[in-house]
Amino acid sequence: MKKEIDKLAWLYIQDGKLLSARSKNKHLFYIPGGKREIGESDEQALVREIKEEISVTLIPSTIKYAATFKAQADGKNNDTIVKLTCYYADFHGTLSPDAEIEEIDFISYKDKHLCSLGSIQAMDWLKINRLIT
Repeated sequence: MKKEIDKLAWLYIQDGKLLSARSKNKHLFYIPGGKREIGESDEQALVREIKEEISVTLIPSTIKYAATFKAQADGKNNDTIVKLTCYYADFHGTLSPDAEIEEIDFISYKDKHLCSLGSIQAMDWLKINRLIT
């Protein structure tokens, strides 16, 4: 039986590119977000994780479900998959890497090879739906 890592992710698109984050000492970019803490709703966890990682405050009333993706978890054995439950949201503040995040960037579809497998699945979906270029 496969182990599943349950994560929430924020899809933010600018100029046809997807906001992505790279953690310190890692090579691949991923969609910003993270795991819920006990008792948190998806929205509460997403707001907290994005504040911690990207230094902006998501506006809870604008959080809208986008899609869910499953892929092999990067850096884990083949028995581990990651489930990304993705949301759109507006925000207040200035995008800036924080905590374990070393770099943020807007990644184009042609550069998806720089991203985690879960991020690539999301980017494929965004491309099919003409949300990124």
